[in-house]
Amino acid sequence: MTRWVVDASVVVPWAVPEPGSEPALRIRDAFARGRLELLAPGLLVAEAANAIWKKGRLRGELTDQEARQALALLLAALPELVPDAPLATQALDLALTYRHPVYDCLYVALALRERCPLVTADAALRAAFAPTLGRLVLSPEEAASELR
Repeated sequence: MTRWVVDASVVVPWAVPEPGSEPALRIRDAFARGRLELLAPGLLVAEAANAIWKKGRLRGELTDQEARQALALLLAALPELVPDAPLATQALDLALTYRHPVYDCLYVALALRERCPLVTADAALRAAFAPTLGRLVLSPEEAASELR
């Protein structure tokens, strides 16, 4: 079975559709049908909840009630969550080497540990790691094209 690590940029559109979120929704649907195994560090929940909060309170894109509903939808569809602590040392090493935030490096560390791709819509994260890790870091569009 295909196995991927996903970050908040992939799962937030599952609950709050955005322009260009079609590939993320295709990943969600394949996961819901049991065609994919998805993993993420536990940090995913805080990052996703914060993104929903930003869409509501800071950007005015969601009412408080819509934000609560979006989080409930997301929590009902979460990938397998992996504890952050065992990934922290490698994530810090990656952050120091690639000059990229540790919280993003937790996802990369999990992908490396599990020997599976990280799917992210975060262009800066892909740019930081794709030259070295190649196909280990995929955009949602690249990942969704593999589902055909």
